[in-house]
Amino acid sequence: MALMNLIFILLFLVSLVYSKVTLENSGFESPPTNLTTNSTSQFILLDPKTNRIPGWSFNGTVWYVTAGENVSLPGNGHGVQLGPNGMINQTFKQDGNYYYVLTFTLAPSSPDCANSTSVNVSGPTASEVFFFRESLGTEMWQTYAYSLWNQMGLMSLQIQSTSTSNSNSNSNNITCWPIVDTILVTGIDSPWWYSDNGFANNGFEVGPAFIGNSSQGVLLEADSSYPESSIQSPLQHWSILGIVKYLDSKHYAVPRGGRAVELVSGNPSGIVSDVGFLKDRQVTIDFIMGDANDSCVGDFLVFLQVGDTMIWNFTMRSIGVGSREAHSVTFKANFSNTEQVLISFTSFNETQNSNNVLCGPVIDSTVLRFSDGLHSKAHKHIGSVTFSFVLAMTFLIFM
Repeated sequence: MALMNLIFILLFLVSLVYSKVTLENSGFESPPTNLTTNSTSQFILLDPKTNRIPGWSFNGTVWYVTAGENVSLPGNGHGVQLGPNGMINQTFKQDGNYYYVLTFTLAPSSPDCANSTSVNVSGPTASEVFFFRESLGTEMWQTYAYSLWNQMGLMSLQIQSTSTSNSNSNSNNITCWPIVDTILVTGIDSPWWYSDNGFANNGFEVGPAFIGNSSQGVLLEADSSYPESSIQSPLQHWSILGIVKYLDSKHYAVPRGGRAVELVSGNPSGIVSDVGFLKDRQVTIDFIMGDANDSCVGDFLVFLQVGDTMIWNFTMRSIGVGSREAHSVTFKANFSNTEQVLISFTSFNETQNSNNVLCGPVIDSTVLRFSDGLHSKAHKHIGSVTFSFVLAMTFLIFM
């Protein structure tokens, strides 16, 4: 009974971090209205005057798509193809206490279109263009994440085609226009800091949602509008360099916990945290480096950089079966008390697995400690309250 109560408390604490948003018809499995009874085509051109996609508004040229010949989608279900000026939109009510992260699937209309498929994703304050990259997965669809930021009241999500998708197409030509599917939105509260760790979200447990029937992970890209922002990032409190892959322990070898980050794109691929130090303290950074058990064979090289001048490199020979190594560095923090310092884990190498998919070193369980037991000045009082609450509740349960 006590164990069940403890599990309930832990689940409750997780619920304080995540707030799921239920988008209507997020996977487009509810078909558009007023389709003709003999509409058996894999691509059905929709008419804004007579057709309505449940949960979604749309403009421009949009097709309703069924997975099949040349088109692969999660679960072999349905999606929408966005042609010239094609756009879908859904508005949802949200709580301004959360940051909202979008997860969505992008697919080309055929293998020949893989390198010319892209969409523009827009939230309340910014937009980003995402490109399908054949070198980053084994499926003919890929899952991406994007931070929608936060605001009170209603929030609008919009995905539209780009002119680069198929500049030579007309409205009646379905060739090479992008297909989108399985759109999820997750509200995420700020992760907790603990008094013995200066990194927030140090194990990457707080991040975008995973597609239920996907084993591909989630691709995270640097935000072109806020390249150094760890707030405007789908991986809370970490900004992205290049492209990284967000991993779950259900499908990959994760060194600790349920989530980790794989540095996959090279030149460079990495994650960055913005930390405020206490001057003249001795600092230790610990982390785990490994491989994802994805047949990624090669010599991994990861650079740990603190500020502009302190750089360490770590090597690991991977045979692609889920091995891992723990690393640690200690140094003196010669920074002013008002200076925010960037700490990055970066890889510049490009490695491919047996399926010719880009892969690389996995980073997990990052720890930033000061010799006197104090954490960085920016992190005071946040995690210790939560941690004390957990200890108190655990004590009461077992009394």
